[in-house]
Amino acid sequence: MTAYIIRRILTGLLVLLIVTIFVFLVVRLLPGDPLVIFMGQSYTGQQQRISPEELEALRHYWGLDRPLYVQYFDWLGDILRGDLGNSIKVNVPISTLIAERMPRTMYIGFVTLLFSSVGGILVGIVCALRRGTWLDNTLTTVANIGMVIPVFWLALLLMYLFSYQLHWLPTSGWVNPFDDFWGHIKCMIMPFSAMAVGSVAGLARIVRSCMLEVLGADYIRTAWAKGLTEQVIVVRHQMRNAMIPVVTMLGGSLAMIMGGSVFIEMIYAIPGIGLLTLRSIFDQDYQIIQATVMIFGFVIIISNLIVDILWAWMDPRIRFT
Repeated sequence: MTAYIIRRILTGLLVLLIVTIFVFLVVRLLPGDPLVIFMGQSYTGQQQRISPEELEALRHYWGLDRPLYVQYFDWLGDILRGDLGNSIKVNVPISTLIAERMPRTMYIGFVTLLFSSVGGILVGIVCALRRGTWLDNTLTTVANIGMVIPVFWLALLLMYLFSYQLHWLPTSGWVNPFDDFWGHIKCMIMPFSAMAVGSVAGLARIVRSCMLEVLGADYIRTAWAKGLTEQVIVVRHQMRNAMIPVVTMLGGSLAMIMGGSVFIEMIYAIPGIGLLTLRSIFDQDYQIIQATVMIFGFVIIISNLIVDILWAWMDPRIRFT
């Protein structure tokens, strides 16, 4: 087991290194010069007063006049020392910006994942136990629809219905739960719902399929023959053996939630990492783009690593592969 975990950690580190190279190169291939854009925004109508010498001095200050491989290794070395650099637009440490916004994004992601896990597993179990009934057909149809609904479209639809038509919920914004708990709940109902629908639907289908797959296994028939109750059979036998694909699905759901946070934070004006990344793309603030995309990649790699370890814990055969 220890050797298996070490192999997975080394593989994760290699993937993370590849992610840093990919992000670094892609950001450099974006059209336009971030310094020209920044100075154009700072001195609107006065671009003609910016001399080539000033641009060259700024490029030297930000290290853009050095070869790409030198810039990459300098950036990688700073990351290993815990320095994410400074924002070109506001010239403040990126670690400060991320530390301020990361708790909001992680909070939204954690709550969404919790609701998705509980809701998806419960719906999937109900559908499997009541296979072929009207309840199974209804929930399966709703899950199929939920899987194909785009996150941003559902977010706009919820906003139109509950904010503009019914006036039940605020359209957007962020309220600190420690300042106004009920105001915070009202602000978060639509973001949580928009992000959780797709994950609940996908997880419900996986759980239903896995439960039905193990339903005809020999050990399940043996459990029925021994006179065990349905609750004991479902909890101790069916669920435990059907959870391996579900754990994989949960890891993928976290990736979807992190990606969907960009749209949700933009639509509902939530000041998190997703909104920071989107604004940085428009401003071509490449330092922030590199840092935030790398963080997203790190979270996804860690989630996959946890999934691999859970796989090996639930099924000892996997650790020998």
